[in-house]
Amino acid sequence: MSLSPETRAATMTWDLSDLFAGPDDPHIDQELDRATKDAEAFASTYRGSIDVPGGPSVAHLLRVLREFEDILERIDRVASYSHLVFTADTTKPASRDLEQKVRIQTTAIQTRLLFLELEWQKVDDATAEKIMAAPELAGYRYYLKRERQNRPHTLSEPEEKIIAELQVTGSAAWQTLFTELIASLTFPLERDGEVKALTLAQLLALAHDPNRDVRRAAHETQYRVLRQHDQTLAYIYNTLVQEKRTIDRLRHFPNPMAARHLSNDVDPAVVETMLDTVEAHAGLAQEYFRLKAKLLGLPKLAIYDQYAPIGSEAGKCDYATAQRYILDAFGEFSPRFADLARQFFERRWIDAEVRPGKTGGAYCMSLSPRHHPYILCNYTGNLRDVMTVAHELGHGLHGLLAQKQTLLEYSSSLALAETASVFGEMLVFDRLVEAEASPAAKVALIGSKIEDIFATVFRQTILTRYEQFAFARQEKERLTPEALGDDWIAANRRYYGDAVEMDENYRWGWSYIPHFINSPFYCYAYSFGELLVLALYRMHQEQGDRFIPGYISLLERGGSGSPAELLAELGVDIADPGFWAKGFVEIERLIGRMRDLVEGSAT
Repeated sequence: MSLSPETRAATMTWDLSDLFAGPDDPHIDQELDRATKDAEAFASTYRGSIDVPGGPSVAHLLRVLREFEDILERIDRVASYSHLVFTADTTKPASRDLEQKVRIQTTAIQTRLLFLELEWQKVDDATAEKIMAAPELAGYRYYLKRERQNRPHTLSEPEEKIIAELQVTGSAAWQTLFTELIASLTFPLERDGEVKALTLAQLLALAHDPNRDVRRAAHETQYRVLRQHDQTLAYIYNTLVQEKRTIDRLRHFPNPMAARHLSNDVDPAVVETMLDTVEAHAGLAQEYFRLKAKLLGLPKLAIYDQYAPIGSEAGKCDYATAQRYILDAFGEFSPRFADLARQFFERRWIDAEVRPGKTGGAYCMSLSPRHHPYILCNYTGNLRDVMTVAHELGHGLHGLLAQKQTLLEYSSSLALAETASVFGEMLVFDRLVEAEASPAAKVALIGSKIEDIFATVFRQTILTRYEQFAFARQEKERLTPEALGDDWIAANRRYYGDAVEMDENYRWGWSYIPHFINSPFYCYAYSFGELLVLALYRMHQEQGDRFIPGYISLLERGGSGSPAELLAELGVDIADPGFWAKGFVEIERLIGRMRDLVEGSAT
């Protein structure tokens, strides 16, 4: 794509003026000062009023929760803005300074509010149950229940304050160092006789290049640069793993994943059932990799071949065309979906431009029920990027639909966070396949989709297993680049088997993945969400329009119930191993569809 700066700004960069005018907007400091004073007044007024004989009155607790939400919403607005600005350009000193200042001040505000959670947990169970049953607290019932589930893992108020304060110069500081280091890296790659300095996002996009020499060169360049920083990256990860293990011990969590399970409100047995089911189907992935090797004319896939396009007709797609495809696909499912998604493009809630200093990858930030979400992505023009935009727009629609919830029940569990995003991808995928007349192009599209599913279902499971290996190792020894490389290869071998060759470079595959740094054991939620949506999508195919109201209702519920409770309303039992196996039926269907096209073109 070759767009003028004016066109890019009008179509591919976001407008954050709904939040603040800029990093130097005086309203930021004013909002922080106001929130600080309000938090002090809140603590002065309500401390000691929750943990009282007989518990607080319903009216009193409702008033407390609403004032609490108002303070949280305002500091979240500032914190979200600083993060949006920082990730859009991590090189600007003003953005980096703002991020640090806001983190320090919001942490101080949050520590003043800790007493509410702690006092509520001290109310005896019978009294708490009676209070939560009050109709006036219906919009907070699940939140109040969830807070009480943290009782065994909550420390005293002074201890909680110390942990919160130390995180500013502890985990948060190491996470910022990682983000800044990765964003600052440039990857010199020679193409057509010219050496260009690429960002990590640009380099990773070349994994989908049809030219094998380009893929190999990008692969080698990526890890050559990352290896130069492996000691620093390993030290950051080792420190964060050690800190988490310490915090888990202090909070009496039985294992490193327990805190994530509690946060997701998912039974650990359900997660292990899902992970085991994924690994039991690794042969399906290896079967596909062998098929792909034949289609590419290779004896075996190398690790840098796994995302190579099949055929030559999987072309580029400019941003405007991607927008049309997405809105058409969403509109066919539900006109309401298209109307909501259109706002993101027309009101510039998306930053899709690729530029130096911008964080790689993609995310959607849903601030609160009072503010619309924002999307960051790096649109390089391939069809996979169309899916990425559709994925993030799914998140955005989820954020808009859940705005009827209170702030404290707005965000869904991570286990359900991918429900709308993956579903949106599937809608757009079917649209792209239907619009394509060429069988060869259909093969390319289906192959790309299968690989996206694999990257979510299988790869995210492998990332989770890798984290399990790393945490287990750190109990005995320091995590070095060599040890992390061993664990990385061991985890990936479960997936690739002997169908894909992993070279020496791939031993550093662990080094740039932000989820390991920012959100330990986050990744299994992706596998959970993908398999869940494959099953839900099949339900939609079977039920047609009857499926839509219940699905939209699920998204509107936001975080107002546990995953098991919310999904039960759609007839889904996530404790049933057979349910997870159904997701692979859809994957098998896609592989079969691809085989039919390949065999048909060969006859």
